[in-house]
Parts: sequence; C-alpha cells; structure tokens
Amino acid sequence: MLAAERGAAPNTLSAYRRDLDGAEGLLGALETADRGALASLGARWSALAPATVARKSSALRQFYGFLVDEGLRKDDPSPALPRPQARRPLPRILSHDEVNRLFVQAEQEAETGRAEAVRLLTLLELLYGSGLRATELVSLPLAAVPRDAPFLTVTGKGGAARMVPVSNRAKQVLGKWLELRSGEGRFLFPSRGKHLTRIRLFQLLKELAARTGLPPEKLSPHVLRHAFATHLLEGGADLRVLQTLLGHADIATTQIYTHVDAARLVALVNERHPLAGRP
Repeated sequence: MLAAERGAAPNTLSAYRRDLDGAEGLLGALETADRGALASLGARWSALAPATVARKSSALRQFYGFLVDEGLRKDDPSPALPRPQARRPLPRILSHDEVNRLFVQAEQEAETGRAEAVRLLTLLELLYGSGLRATELVSLPLAAVPRDAPFLTVTGKGGAARMVPVSNRAKQVLGKWLELRSGEGRFLFPSRGKHLTRIRLFQLLKELAARTGLPPEKLSPHVLRHAFATHLLEGGADLRVLQTLLGHADIATTQIYTHVDAARLVALVNERHPLAGRP
C-alpha cells in the first residue's frame, strides 16, 4: 500500500520495515497484538530519543489503520501507543566561511585534473548549489544533465519530479566531469555497474572536511542541503520558492529554516550588541 498508493520512496519503505520488524520482535505477531501489548512499548522504548519513539509509534499507527481499512481487524489498538512530545531540532548548518573553505580545498584538488577530485567538486557544487538530497544526487541519470536550459530534472521522494537550477560554475564543473567520466551505464556518477552509493558520498565529504581542517562529524550531504536553504533565505529568497527548490510536499517542513534564521539573528545580537560584553 505504501509503495503502490502513496508512492513511498525505497528508503521510507525500508524504515517502515525496520520499525515494524523491531516491534514484532518485542510483541510477537503484530496483527493480533492488543492495547495492553502496545501500551507496554512505552517502557521498552524508554531509553530511546522522543523523536525515535514518535517515528516508531507512527509506523505502527499506520499499520493498524491499514488493517482496519482492509477489514483484517475490527478494532484499532494504536491509541495505546506512546505519544512523546518530540521537539524538532534545528538543522545543523555551515557558516559562509566554512563553505568557502570546503570549496577552496575541493577546487585546489580538482586543478590536478584527477577524475576523483573533479567528481568530488561536482558533487559539492550540486549539494550546496542546488540543494539536492543525497539519494537524489547519487542516482542522477545522465539524461537529467541540462544541455541548454540551466536546470536539472530531479526525481525526489515519492517519485515526484521537480526542476532545480544549476549555477554557471556548477555547469562548468559538470562539463569537466563529463569529459573525465568513465564507465558505462545511465548514471551521472557510475560506480561498479550501478551508481555511487550514499554511504560512499558520506565518506567522501567527511574525508574532505578532514583535509579542510573542519570536524568530519560536522559535514554531511544533508548539512550542505541545510546550508543551501538557510543561506538562500538569508539572501531574501521567498519561502514558497524555497519549498519548490527543496521538493518539500508541505511548507511546514520548509518553515524550519525561518527558525534557523531567527536563531542566527539572536546569536548575532548576543555576540555583537554593545551590551553583550557587560556583566
């Protein structure tokens, strides 16, 4: 149902499967579990973060809703599940200076002409310059690369397609990568007959951070996506435009960046205001 009716992405399907398998390991057959069994999960999940508990409970609520809709159960025991009040954390972002340092390092390495270095710079340009998700980036087909129009055609979550802009500098690096790219296949970043994996992308970025002098744990594909969104908002981008560029189905997801910007302003006042240094 999640795949056929909702068009859920493979990563989403895997996450639901892990959560349901984990609950079944604790309770036994989920389709026959009663309210008492579901209520016991609160104690069993007590060591988990509120956001994790909320996600697991959501998976189970949707599972039991499906059973009721299909006539496989007459009652819905999911109201007994724990409902933690999970506060959505503000996304980690990079400062303009940190992004600049990353690009200086990646550009210096790409000047050697090595294919791996040019590929890394291309990945960096598309993560920070276009705000792509990790899965969207590594699975980009060659057909998505623009010829004349400065846009990439990206297939995001749920199979939704969107157009994202490609800067002039990103197009130049893309051109260099296409000249050096080796291997057959339909993907822009081929690897071992398929495409570059998300795990390898994470590793490449953390290695670049270490060479730049930044803490490796501070850099990831999603951190660069957050930086893309936050820096655009700082520059005056409209929230609706940002929603389109990021591929968010709900603008409430995009609004988290207004809180990031507000937090930055508070930090700025605390650091720079004339009274900030007074006891």
